[in-house]
Amino acid sequence: MTYKAIIFDLDGTLVNSIEDIADAMNTVLKSYNYPPTHSYENYKNLVGSGIKNLVVNALPEYHRSELEINTCFEAMMKVYSLHCTNKTKPYKNIIELLNRLKSKQLKLGILSNKADALTKKVVSTLFIDYFEIVLGLKIEADKKPNPNVALEICMLLDALPKETIFVGDTNIDMQTANNANMLAVGVAWGDLETKKN
Repeated sequence: MTYKAIIFDLDGTLVNSIEDIADAMNTVLKSYNYPPTHSYENYKNLVGSGIKNLVVNALPEYHRSELEINTCFEAMMKVYSLHCTNKTKPYKNIIELLNRLKSKQLKLGILSNKADALTKKVVSTLFIDYFEIVLGLKIEADKKPNPNVALEICMLLDALPKETIFVGDTNIDMQTANNANMLAVGVAWGDLETKKN
């Protein structure tokens, strides 16, 4: 099979963003006097399903009313949007990998469960001119593992699903690839990198 396109997940696959995410959420928890804050290691287990779910899981169980979740989610988005590129950086050898893929005329895209505006901000800061399509979460119902947006990216890259590789670091990414009938490729460096912090 000849592959024409590769869709990448962002956080934990292309970039190590755990510290910026953790710092932002811990800032919100402290501002509302919600104990406890969490370590970078703990946040590794909380990410992957979008910031709204991260907020729910980071809050103490007795502070998860709809009002508290929505209030903290809005606060988290404000803090994180200002600081989402403070410590976030590409994993080792990612730039070299992207250069090699581009040299082979492969079309590259990104699909993240991070909010669309934040996804685009991180990518435009760290990866200039590598990706033809960059999409984050716009509608909650389209969140991975729903394959709809992956298939949309595939179409925009002018590739069939069977001609597309989906690269990610979580089971959700692998489910997305399977649901979209794309080749699933899992990476482990995100987890390995986080465990060193």
